[in-house]
Amino acid sequence: MEEKESKQTLYLVMGGRVTDPRSVTFADPESLHVAGVYSTYETAVDAWRSNAQRTVDDAEMKYVIVHLHKLLDPSA
Repeated sequence: MEEKESKQTLYLVMGGRVTDPRSVTFADPESLHVAGVYSTYETAVDAWRSNAQRTVDDAEMKYVIVHLHKLLDPSA
């Protein structure tokens, strides 16, 4: 019996200082804080929220969730 390979989802949570609070252009990409890689969107949101709330008083700090599985398999 052949097993179907299920699609793996991966989410990267990262953040850093941005050049403009309305954009996601990071001022110093080499110094980005990588909070981690998560297998569910819910755990990624939890990590994003905790990091974003920790830096809420700094308008130039921004955390984002990157859908890695979409980058790894653009046809999905």
